[in-house]
Amino acid sequence: MSTIAGTPLDVAVDGGVAWVTLNRPERLNALDPALIRALNEFFVSLDAHSPARVVVLRGAGRAFCAGLDLKDMQASGGARQGVEAMLAVQKNVRDIMLAMRRCPQPIVSIVQGAASGGGFALALASDIRLATPDARMNASFIRLGLSGCDVGVSYFLPRMVGASVAAEYLLTGRFIDAARAHALGLVSRVGSVEELEREARALCADMLRATPLALRLTKEALGLAIDAGSMETVIALEDRNQVLCTQGDDFAEGIAAFLDKREPRYGGQ
Repeated sequence: MSTIAGTPLDVAVDGGVAWVTLNRPERLNALDPALIRALNEFFVSLDAHSPARVVVLRGAGRAFCAGLDLKDMQASGGARQGVEAMLAVQKNVRDIMLAMRRCPQPIVSIVQGAASGGGFALALASDIRLATPDARMNASFIRLGLSGCDVGVSYFLPRMVGASVAAEYLLTGRFIDAARAHALGLVSRVGSVEELEREARALCADMLRATPLALRLTKEALGLAIDAGSMETVIALEDRNQVLCTQGDDFAEGIAAFLDKREPRYGGQ
């Protein structure tokens, strides 16, 4: 197991799973420059050869992520830094969501307490969301004098819950509580932190039973299918993925393990 501790982002890789913890509990894990940089560096670093095949993202303390650290931003000059400086800040945050979608590893988020603004975007950019009963998610931007559409939220939310529900929350900044998030299908499960950590481990174990190539191609295809122009396009992508998966030794091992009723022993990346 490898660990990077004592930083704004704690990373522990164990058994093919990276447990990634936002580590600013005293600030509700709000995004300051150091945490933004650490998140970007971590997700950009992930590729097909990384030791981690699945990522679990969570927050230390009582919140997942309260969004951009506004006190830190005000201390550094606020929004009056000029267009160039503010565009750099904007791009640094939005680049995290792009890296999360582009990395080949599926991402499971455990959303505890507040997930506001950029924290909401981190949850939405994940592949699977689990929430505690006190979880509260919102696109807080519009309550701060900004557009409600920011850092990928207006891309993800309507695709997940539909246009009307997305408009309800983006135009008002209202909070989505855990019960409604579950009813909308925005989160897969609601439970205590302990229950959700067990569920995250079970999900990761099931994902790791897939061949490394199949797992990567499945995440990729799911992301592309959302924006595909036709059913034929999606099916063509599925055909390509299936044929690619049959060409390695891991496919034969997967078949053999299934027939032998044992855990597979994959050698591929």
